[in-house]
Amino acid sequence: MDHGQQAEKLFYRGCNCAQSVFVAFCDLTGLPEEQAMRLASAFGGGLGRMRELCGALSGACLVLGWLYGYAVPGDDRVKGEHYARVQAVAKAFRKDCGALRCGDLLDNPDNSPTPSPRTQSYYHSRPCAGFVRRAAELVDAYIRENPIPPAAE
Repeated sequence: MDHGQQAEKLFYRGCNCAQSVFVAFCDLTGLPEEQAMRLASAFGGGLGRMRELCGALSGACLVLGWLYGYAVPGDDRVKGEHYARVQAVAKAFRKDCGALRCGDLLDNPDNSPTPSPRTQSYYHSRPCAGFVRRAAELVDAYIRENPIPPAAE
């Protein structure tokens, strides 16, 4: 199963959008699923359900950070390279999905902290499964074009 399919499957299992993408890449990050779930848990619903940056894109950025990110502060060249990769994936996500903000993608301003029950109606009315699939596909495409550095493997 590819990462896009895995992310979609995780979303239908009840994971939030960020968890769905980040956990799908545990085979590459080496993180145990439970740790990946915890790390990405705050980013669902556009950051704590505030409808800001799409959680699927946040999950993709977590993967990029884990696999390609920098750990030594002060190197502006490395920092700039990393920001460029994040911006490239975000630009492709916006082009394919229509926006970066959860609230815009869902056309839903409800930002109460109470999550919506995961019912058949919920899954039928939300485009989020497609967003998590696309975010994971974009990370896969980035990886194909930019092999993971040995330090991250």
